[in-house]
Amino acid sequence: MLVIDRFEGEYALIEMNRRIFHIPKVLLPKGAKEGDLIKIQITVEEKATGDHKRLPGKD
Repeated sequence: MLVIDRFEGEYALIEMNRRIFHIPKVLLPKGAKEGDLIKIQITVEEKATGDHKRLPGKD
């Protein structure tokens, strides 16, 4: 579970498994506050990745 621990400047400090990491506040939903539980989902954009790899100079 991810918990918003606190805010420092432009960052939210997020606690996960007793570890803290920083994410930009702009990535959080509007109105998110300290103590809120959040879910973060990361996906690979396969088409965009393929297009990017085909750009000149990309290996």
